[in-house]
Amino acid sequence: MSMTPFQQLIHSRRSIRRYIPQPVERDKILACLDAARIAPSASNSQTWRFLVIDDPDLKTRFAKVAFSGIYANCRFAAEAPVLILITAKLDFVTHQLGKQIQGIPFFLIDIGISGEHLILQAEEFGLGTCWIGWFDMRKTRKFFKIPRTYKIVSLISMGYYEKRPPRDRVRKPLEEIAWFNRFEG
Repeated sequence: MSMTPFQQLIHSRRSIRRYIPQPVERDKILACLDAARIAPSASNSQTWRFLVIDDPDLKTRFAKVAFSGIYANCRFAAEAPVLILITAKLDFVTHQLGKQIQGIPFFLIDIGISGEHLILQAEEFGLGTCWIGWFDMRKTRKFFKIPRTYKIVSLISMGYYEKRPPRDRVRKPLEEIAWFNRFEG
């Protein structure tokens, strides 16, 4: 059976860590953000907030702050033409109360769904992305003067890249991770 276009998209998507110095068109960035915006969320809370960093000078100054010290292994992101900082604006009922009752921070699920929408839209445009959680969040908050009412969650680097043949990815077989009608873990 041949793959659908969506299956081809998700099979071809990789985390990209080497970008070429070609600016990303603003309309493509906006389309990626719009794809993220329409994602579902707990109680339709839509907690995601995106700060797009595409000014080269600002991005360079920010990268020096965010990827210094123990975070230096993510310096590759400074070469991406675009960085997108993802934050969550948390409300009490859905996120604080829900977390206390269920023990699950639902906003992180919401951010994951939204971020994946953004990343898959970027892939369709031929843009590479990498989801980054290893950066100095404290210095990031200070650099952009982000209020404490927002939780800094992650960064996504984005840009054009040299297309190379994809390496095989090792993934567990389906029967090891999914079962029907009874738990077999």
